[in-house]
Amino acid sequence: MPTTTIRIETDLKARVAAAAARSGKTAHAFILDAITQTVEQDEIDAAFHRLVDERWANILATGKTVPWEDAKAWLEAKARREHPPRPAPRPLAR
Repeated sequence: MPTTTIRIETDLKARVAAAAARSGKTAHAFILDAITQTVEQDEIDAAFHRLVDERWANILATGKTVPWEDAKAWLEAKARREHPPRPAPRPLAR
């Protein structure tokens, strides 16, 4: 496994050591967990933005979308554990 060196301010290093001790981890494990969590969140965010871009491109290509009122009613029915039909897309109101 390759080694990476980071430089952090003395006060941050002390804060990391204290946080690691509180969580029962070494500073090294704490830093690795923090990096892993940050990278995973960035990957989730990137996937979300790709999905949004795809859906927006579909709206622009088809000109169809589901009005908020229809989507809201559908979501509320689902929250009540009902099984409503999906709302039909309609031409985008301009």
